[in-house]
Amino acid sequence: MQDRFLVTGGAGYVGSHLVALLVERGADVVVLDNLRQGHRAAVPQGVRLIEGDVSDAQTLDGVLAEGPWSAVFHFAALSLVGESMREPMRYLLENGAGGVRLIDACIRHDVKKFILSSTANLFGEPERMPIDESARIDPSSPYGESKLMIERALRWADQVHGLRSACLRYFNAAGADPAGVLGEDHDPETHLIPLVIDAALGRRGALTVFGTDYPTPDGTCVRDYVHVTDLGEAHLCALGQLDHRSVTYNLGNGNGHSVRDVIASVERVLGRPVPVQFGNRRPGDPAALVASSALIQEETGWTPRFAELDTIVASAAAWRTAHPGGYGNMRSRQDCAALMK
Repeated sequence: MQDRFLVTGGAGYVGSHLVALLVERGADVVVLDNLRQGHRAAVPQGVRLIEGDVSDAQTLDGVLAEGPWSAVFHFAALSLVGESMREPMRYLLENGAGGVRLIDACIRHDVKKFILSSTANLFGEPERMPIDESARIDPSSPYGESKLMIERALRWADQVHGLRSACLRYFNAAGADPAGVLGEDHDPETHLIPLVIDAALGRRGALTVFGTDYPTPDGTCVRDYVHVTDLGEAHLCALGQLDHRSVTYNLGNGNGHSVRDVIASVERVLGRPVPVQFGNRRPGDPAALVASSALIQEETGWTPRFAELDTIVASAAAWRTAHPGGYGNMRSRQDCAALMK
């Protein structure tokens, strides 16, 4: 019997890469996305796209009633840490309450497996590095708090209703589809690697480095960058575990790279200087976040294939160079592929 999956937020950055992997494996995939951050062109031909929101109970019931579903992958969320510090209730309502509403609908429609796109923002200022699954939970922003709300709801959904779940707390998703079809296209763009690339390409002004006085080797924030395709494959590895039990995994490369490291990598890959200016720290930014992925590697055999920073940067740079307007008005992944020829 063909596997059938619902992917919320499947037209977005990480979600679209997971959808591509599912389709490659012969699955029947339905995407639910409100397209506020996602793109129609990121959804493969043959995949049904439902434009809707997880906050709409009627839409959720209508989609889930079309089951049975092998699993639901939940990516749909507001995801800007800084914005969440300015609008905390919006994040708690849209992300937190919206996620709980989706879980409730899954229970009512007899969905048995649920995979959550969670976040390293749960850990705040960590007590030790690298961060494993036993680290103290102390969200450093309402964004992190909203994901924690969903994780807690999933615990009770399993205990009371038998809905098995995987909470995947990944660190900094980065890079682009190695085939050059999918990439990162946000408006506004807030992720470091594409911002540095655009600054080097002259598509924006000087890059602002927020804080140079952190307790790190070069004074700038340190993050663990994990390739978006590796993340997608980790979701599939975690799905296999749900035949037996619910799981929680941290996902990263286990290597930290500072803002200055990323700038240097972009300069190496593109052969161009990156114009830089320096600013104050941003609220909610921990000094360093580096993952230990030992548990998922031990239990599933998952290993990042694109672990080197220059490899991650090169894939992102290739996509942004080939797609200066992002997805633009392209209607399909095939249109994107044509631009690469």
